[in-house]
Amino acid sequence: MTSSRGLSRVLLVVCLVALAGCAGASLGDPAPDTGSTPDTGAATDGGADVAAANGSLEVHFVNVGQSVSTLVVGPDGETMLVDTGHYNDDGEHVLEYLRRHDITRIDHLVTTHNDADHIGGNAAIIDYYETEADGIGAVYDPGIAASTRTYGEYLDAIEAHDVTLYETREGDSIAFGEVDVDVLGPPEPYLENEARNENSVVLKLAHGETSFMLSGDAEDDQEAYLVETYGDELRSTVLKAGHHGSSSSSSEAFVDAVDPRVAVVSSAYDSQYGHPHEEVLRRFADRSVPTYWTATHGDVVFVSDGANVSVRTQRDAPTEPLSLRDGDPVGPGAGGDVVERARIGGGGAVAVTDGGDDADDSDGSGDETAAGSNGALAVAAINADAAGDDRENLNDEYVVFENAGDETLDLSGWTVEDEAGKRYEMPDGVTLAPGETLTLRTGSGTDTETDLYWGAGSPVWNNGGDTVIVENATGDRVLAESYE
Repeated sequence: MTSSRGLSRVLLVVCLVALAGCAGASLGDPAPDTGSTPDTGAATDGGADVAAANGSLEVHFVNVGQSVSTLVVGPDGETMLVDTGHYNDDGEHVLEYLRRHDITRIDHLVTTHNDADHIGGNAAIIDYYETEADGIGAVYDPGIAASTRTYGEYLDAIEAHDVTLYETREGDSIAFGEVDVDVLGPPEPYLENEARNENSVVLKLAHGETSFMLSGDAEDDQEAYLVETYGDELRSTVLKAGHHGSSSSSSEAFVDAVDPRVAVVSSAYDSQYGHPHEEVLRRFADRSVPTYWTATHGDVVFVSDGANVSVRTQRDAPTEPLSLRDGDPVGPGAGGDVVERARIGGGGAVAVTDGGDDADDSDGSGDETAAGSNGALAVAAINADAAGDDRENLNDEYVVFENAGDETLDLSGWTVEDEAGKRYEMPDGVTLAPGETLTLRTGSGTDTETDLYWGAGSPVWNNGGDTVIVENATGDRVLAESYE
């Protein structure tokens, strides 16, 4: 994984920390992909050509209160656990989650940085997997020590079980089957006099055309370094908001560079720090980035097939960033399976569902139409540039919508508009079955089951770029798909 320089540094750290009781722990052999330079632009959203992906990648953001723990399961079942929650529960919630999902081995345990709210379960998880399950493959650490008992217990567990420990720095990569896992930080030399937050292990995971940015607790200085060094190579489908949604992270420049289709925040509902901060939520809102919060959505799971990402949560709650706090609190360890709430398509469309486990057949009629559900509406195609003169061929300017979910959608009263505010309302009785498409044409004509007509007297969609905005009958935004 790292060079001998990295291994020597970690060995030195282990031996110098008295709490660890180090007597010269064996750190194992370097991983085969030592010191590779990350090709972070190779599997971004709509960038360079990307090889087709096989299988599904799962990224689980576990609800651990005022903390964070992320479980990654690769297409071949390989596992990675990034951070392990707060010291005050000793990894209890994380271990419960792992056992509930039949995770019998942790192939890669990544410590983004050694603050006690990120390594709280490290010792317990290492002990459990090394004594009662199938072990820990290797541990990855940025190499900056902490003078806490939690950190000492973590290193003691590594030494006691002779677990391989790698110092992990910018330029490394973690072998994870067909999924690219590039390490973008911390750099050499460290930033900010080795401040732990500013030297977080930053990972970009890429699976086909989809990608995930996990930035630990990186704050303004590390984010500025990332933007300056990588620019739009940071672009990712999903962004985990840095530092639990603190205003010290998720800067405008960083969010613009990542350009996420969706964001997720991991913090407590009653966070003593006020996370997530209003400034961060406003940045997401200004960019129309739907946001999930473990405090109100519970466990949040993203499943990528390499082209699309399914978003699944335990609870249905607002995703409009400035409305996150309108959701009801969900405590760590709360029961309930995750249900699909949204699907992010290859073009970046985000379709939010209000149905899921809250939907029912209230009238007992057996009608499959979910009248209160946003289902999984997606934009399948946009033809903004009609053949010939747009003004004389308005019906060749159109948007194709698709129901990518499993329930029939009742689109009565839903609205479609562009960035300039031109607005169309779906007629009563319009439904869309799973897998079916519906074309909205700009010109005039007679509506059918497959084609609707806006009745506009001039072109609606800007040939140079625009945004298709859809709201349901109650005014909730369902998707916002931009094109250039």
